[in-house]
Amino acid sequence: MNRIEDEWLHLKPDKLASRVFEDEYIMAIAIIDSIENIAIQGQ
Repeated sequence: MNRIEDEWLHLKPDKLASRVFEDEYIMAIAIIDSIENIAIQGQ
């Protein structure tokens, strides 16, 4: 499994579970925001 897949597995249950997105663009923005937040916390 590569790092992106690993991050996705963490985002899915922790940050994005139970959220409903109007379209794929809004979902992509939420994923990007979540990854950026994880990166900031890891610094």
